[in-house]
Amino acid sequence: MSLPAILQDLRLPVVASPLFIISGPDLVIAQSISGIVGAFPSLNARPQPVLHDWLTRITEELAKHDANNPESPAAPYAVNLIVHKTNDRLAQDLATIVEFQVPIVITSLGARVDVNEAVHSYGGIVLHDVIDNKFAKKAVAKGADGLIAVAAGAGGHAGTQSPFALIQEIREWFDGPLLLSGSIAHGRSVLAAVAAGADLAYIGSAFIATEEANAEPKYKQMIVDSSASDIVYSNLFTGVPGNYLRGSIERAGLDPDNLAVSDPSAMDFGIGEESDSAPSSEPKPWRDIWGAGQGIGAVDAVVPVAVTVDRLVREYAEAKARIL
Repeated sequence: MSLPAILQDLRLPVVASPLFIISGPDLVIAQSISGIVGAFPSLNARPQPVLHDWLTRITEELAKHDANNPESPAAPYAVNLIVHKTNDRLAQDLATIVEFQVPIVITSLGARVDVNEAVHSYGGIVLHDVIDNKFAKKAVAKGADGLIAVAAGAGGHAGTQSPFALIQEIREWFDGPLLLSGSIAHGRSVLAAVAAGADLAYIGSAFIATEEANAEPKYKQMIVDSSASDIVYSNLFTGVPGNYLRGSIERAGLDPDNLAVSDPSAMDFGIGEESDSAPSSEPKPWRDIWGAGQGIGAVDAVVPVAVTVDRLVREYAEAKARIL
């Protein structure tokens, strides 16, 4: 099965993952103009009416870029929806997405037929992230157009399976759009994802250390200064296992080598409308406990998005030339 037209002709086979709190219009616009799919979680636009403002700005600026640069139009953009009962904004955000006819919708933490049908009503496509083959089959059965295989080493909420095992199992039965997430921050890793059977790579952590990212400077610098050994896998902070920066856990006064195990039935994804800067006696995921993937060793400076994408393009071409 060939890729949908909207995912073809990218400068690099990459979709930027939507980073909670961090991804906003500045980051998305820079990513799309650089030739990869830019993405943000709808919940980053707070309060809810701000989502309309963000989509207005993104669509207008990308259209302006295309008019001024017909030889190098921007890549499409995507919006991430948290499809979980704790997200009390889902209906409102979905209505706004339909109004703007967002071309790509990424669904997480659940799959719903009604959400997929709403996106399909205007010709959009839905990519759903999964951590194993069982969830992959459920997502496609409910109408997802493509899958994002979240393998071991991915930033934030992540699975534990090897990317080779996960991609292989999904490709046994699914020939639709397939993305791979997990420790991808170098151009050769993008090529490896494609060689393993994915259509595109899904990259998040490398874009935290960019000038356009809405992350505090200490977070960005910690990405630069850290490596795979500085990533801690724990379910303490949200009830769902995820990868976090050791340094941020230590800053919160916790011992990253002796973290308690959370009760999964008491999941708290930290997605409420309350201010991210509101005081709290407990460290808050994403605001205080910073997510990152194991691939951050490839990131050595805080630079503009365009520089990061240029680096990935160059490394991808060099890796491809080496094996041909």
